[in-house]
Amino acid sequence: MTVSRLRDIPGIGVDRMGDAADAACDPDMLRLENLDTDIPPPRAAIEATRAAAERNDANSYLPFLGTDELRQAVVARLEADTDIAYDWRAQCVISAGGLSGILNALLAMLEPGDEVIISDPAYAGLINRIRLAGGVTRLVPLRVVEGGWRLDLEALAEAASAKTRVVLTMSPSMPSGIVHTAEEWQAIAAVVRQTGAWLLHDAAMERLLFVSAPALHPARISGLAERTVTVGSVSKEYRMIGWRVGWIAGPAEIMRDIGLVSLTNVVCQVGIGMPGAAAALTAEDDGIAAAVAELQARRDLILAELSDLPVVRPDGGWSLLIDTVALGMSPADASQRLFEEGKVAATPMTGWGSEKNAGRYLRFVFANEPCARLAGLRERVRAAWSL
Repeated sequence: MTVSRLRDIPGIGVDRMGDAADAACDPDMLRLENLDTDIPPPRAAIEATRAAAERNDANSYLPFLGTDELRQAVVARLEADTDIAYDWRAQCVISAGGLSGILNALLAMLEPGDEVIISDPAYAGLINRIRLAGGVTRLVPLRVVEGGWRLDLEALAEAASAKTRVVLTMSPSMPSGIVHTAEEWQAIAAVVRQTGAWLLHDAAMERLLFVSAPALHPARISGLAERTVTVGSVSKEYRMIGWRVGWIAGPAEIMRDIGLVSLTNVVCQVGIGMPGAAAALTAEDDGIAAAVAELQARRDLILAELSDLPVVRPDGGWSLLIDTVALGMSPADASQRLFEEGKVAATPMTGWGSEKNAGRYLRFVFANEPCARLAGLRERVRAAWSL
């Protein structure tokens, strides 16, 4: 019998689609189902990791909360992003990937039954971790406005209650690619102030922007620094998925508890991964600008190929959504037909929010296929969906 903490936690679908695509062993299959990327990590990170593999101090449990070098590099980046001084010893913990950091933070913040506000759609891995930590999700819908995403501010205000303990944000968000406007951030800040909640900010993609405005870190907003906990990683921006290195930083009072959870949960991070992560954060050329240019080119190509279909424009990140219900198909059916008849692997957004909102969409990830292979996507879709 399934234990209660797992009863409301479905899978994320990506594993099934990935396994099916792997099993097909078809070089013509477009891999749009998962967040792998063919854009290489920073050269400095690779070299530092190779060197670390032969160092005894990198083959160690210690230090439990992360190396001094990496914690200092994280804090230096946060200070540049927020203009806020952080004490790297008291306010920063290294985690075994960003999602491990999210779970550790939630375990330190939530009592069973506490509510967490999060957008709809949102990454299923975030929603499932809220539930695993005993929290209750309060989904705030994203609306399609002028071809892109906007946060429903009225629904956001209505979601706030005496039970609100955390507001979990991500901008750009996965899977939608929404980038919050200043107005949306102010509305989020108002909810945090009203409820006294923690703002748990997933910053995994914050520099992967296709808009001219720079990223706005919520800790910059008046009164939010003392309520904001930032979780980041090298997986997305630095294209270092396999390193499994992330970080959590925030006010010392909550970081003590998060550090205790970290010690109790994963214990420590990937020893040989941390030197590479530190090298990425301090590299003269981290490759982010070039990666953004390539991702935007891929996004633009898909938008052009599918311009006559209900695709929603992402303003950042590396995935986009298409409303298959508007085309008369469930996302699961659309995914199966696309896989079998179009040789395209794509994941339905079942469990990535409400059935009414997220459940309308199929996700295309453009991180792992170059433009040369994406060209002709419209013809694959037409053949599979008889459009």
